[in-house]
Amino acid sequence: MNNSMTLGKRRGKPTPGNRNRADITIGIGVLRLLCVIGMLIVVVGTHVFLLADIVPRSPESSPKFNGISPRDAALADIPQVQFTDVTTAAGISFVHQNGARGEKLLPETMGGGCAFFDYDSDGDQDLLFVNSQSWLNDGQAATNPPATMALYRNDGRGNFEDVTAGSGLDVASVGMGAAVGDYDNDGRVDVFLSAVGANRLFHNRGEGKFVEVTDAAGVAGEANQWSTGSGWFDYDKDGDLDLFVCNYVKWTCEYDLKQGFRLPGGQPAYGRPQNFEGAFPYLYRNDGSGQFTDVSQQAGIEVSDPVTGKAMSKALGVTFDDFDGDGWLDVVVANDTVQNQLFRNRSNGTFEEVGALAGIAFDGNGNVRGAMGIDAARFRNDDALGIAVGNFSNEMMALYVTDSSSMQFVDQAVASGLGASTRSELTFGTCFVDYDLDGYLDLFAANGHLEPAINSVQPSQQYAQPPQLFWNGGSAIGGRLLAVSGQESGPDFAQPTVGRGASFADIDGDGDLDLLIAANGRAPRLLRNDQALGHHWLRLKLVGSSSNRDAIGAEVQVELQDRTLRRRVMPTRSYLSQVELPLTFGLGTEDIVQSVTIHWPDGSQQILQDVQVDRSYEIEQGGKSVARLSSQPHGTSVAMATEQSGRDGQSFLMPGASTSCGDYLHISDRATVGDGRGSPPARTCHGPLCSNSPSERHAPPPGPRRTSQQQQDAIASVVRPPVLANLCGHIATDSEALPSFVSGRVFRPPRGC
Repeated sequence: MNNSMTLGKRRGKPTPGNRNRADITIGIGVLRLLCVIGMLIVVVGTHVFLLADIVPRSPESSPKFNGISPRDAALADIPQVQFTDVTTAAGISFVHQNGARGEKLLPETMGGGCAFFDYDSDGDQDLLFVNSQSWLNDGQAATNPPATMALYRNDGRGNFEDVTAGSGLDVASVGMGAAVGDYDNDGRVDVFLSAVGANRLFHNRGEGKFVEVTDAAGVAGEANQWSTGSGWFDYDKDGDLDLFVCNYVKWTCEYDLKQGFRLPGGQPAYGRPQNFEGAFPYLYRNDGSGQFTDVSQQAGIEVSDPVTGKAMSKALGVTFDDFDGDGWLDVVVANDTVQNQLFRNRSNGTFEEVGALAGIAFDGNGNVRGAMGIDAARFRNDDALGIAVGNFSNEMMALYVTDSSSMQFVDQAVASGLGASTRSELTFGTCFVDYDLDGYLDLFAANGHLEPAINSVQPSQQYAQPPQLFWNGGSAIGGRLLAVSGQESGPDFAQPTVGRGASFADIDGDGDLDLLIAANGRAPRLLRNDQALGHHWLRLKLVGSSSNRDAIGAEVQVELQDRTLRRRVMPTRSYLSQVELPLTFGLGTEDIVQSVTIHWPDGSQQILQDVQVDRSYEIEQGGKSVARLSSQPHGTSVAMATEQSGRDGQSFLMPGASTSCGDYLHISDRATVGDGRGSPPARTCHGPLCSNSPSERHAPPPGPRRTSQQQQDAIASVVRPPVLANLCGHIATDSEALPSFVSGRVFRPPRGC
């Protein structure tokens, strides 16, 4: 039977029997279709129910923007906060090596990361830079010393010393980023290095020494993977830190070179991620005793593309937060040219990927973007939780916002004023940071293109790009984010660079947050915050006991008279980078803290009273809080303890005394006050830097809502010499003679003393 005959029979007039059989077949098909539709309705309905069944509102209808027009918001006075580039002056000589030699291999242009962390447990923030190296087939690799990571020790005043040599971190790799965390709860922060090829874990042994434990821990990953962003978090709430590692694409040098990527003019170009297959991320469960188990598949982290069956992720950035308010940390991942992912923690050791349902997977038109860095925070000081994502050039940053714990996000980048200001930039590092200490989290972005020759084919684009800062003025400007000009941030801030990682920390102990940009193939930029707005602040370093020792995942609420500030302990944010572990709360003009409530990762709660402003506190879970010595723009705050120091008569040097070393603060214990509460030690200022009588105590003016006891505490804990003062050294030669209430902080005398 030929094809024409068969076709003729199929087109013939149907008989009654054929018609009945056809009707039955159609009926069965309809029933099956209805069943499928019903099942889809049940599945979708269940997901929507689990996500609180809240329909997202359009950004324009959100009440956060009502009542204040964009024009009126744009007229707001953005505060003048000058940033000073102190990279060289601070002693930082690191230059990132990307290994580029003209072949345009994709990993060359994607690094590198950085991390602020207190590796020596002296109370100040040290610094780590991740480096790459020349490729093994590069003849120069054999002759030049291999590039390594760089570790810098902070002296507490923002001066850094390169201590890489002999630290154990002086190793070479095609490094990408770092994740820092005390995975074994021994009180010392450990370092995980993500890389092209095997990843590496370094255990902090103390005294400035690290030892590699990758193989014993089981976290190297596959030798042919390319790992990028990574972070520590306690996903199963068992009291130790687990590890999440992003993997970017399936990449080999040979495959990259075979693609022959070219710019329109014929020059070699870096490849498009669309030409590479995706890769699954890793989730390592901490089993204790320094060993980890890869639970990626069984935990639901490995998500396949429903069409191709291959890995969906092309992950670069990651951060953690409790997006549904159930007390368990979820995971949000920034993916490059594929949809972003939100892994909802089911609290049973598994995750459910809900990015598309939650509204963070795509842009407003349903398109994927080239996502790089990511951060999440309650930047409006209410129930709204925002996710900021840095994207490729001509795509603008994303600002996904949800009210309460609905996990229904809307991209409010355009409505908030962020969209138009970020459309042309290629943004990598992205951080929420309160740079002006007004209590509202602002947004910091490190920018830089991938292609050095981009200007030759796109005149509107530059390889080196200025960073950006967006000021959050709170309800006064309708919840918008306003671009900060160079006049408002200073000429040093606006200098272009090839930005990649971004981080922040208080490097000099003055209470405000300084910024760091890690650059690709260039020197980093350390920008000291020189704000002089007179705003108050509070810094908290949490120490877990039943929770992980770093208290990663803890949420802290600071109650002020007219608002509540909420921050989460989360060093993993930005791009390939880590920010400092302590939390900084800008208080604006508020000089009274009503209370501090800590929600520890294990679910317990701790409430603190009588917390003073302009202080740094270390708070142990279930124990006492100890304030550390901190300098501030108007004087020197000395640590306050709930017990006497027992070091009557000790003295501390003040900066500016390097010539004669004759300026110091004298510490004297005082008996307890009438209510039995221990008073802070008295301080008197001596030497030519102090005004009037050597024994004069310079008291602060009474606060408008300060109680008499709080005023007494303020008088007893503040001296006001005419210059900025830091407690930076001890007069005695015995460093062990430090008073007990400053234990845990090492003070070094000024040079020359």
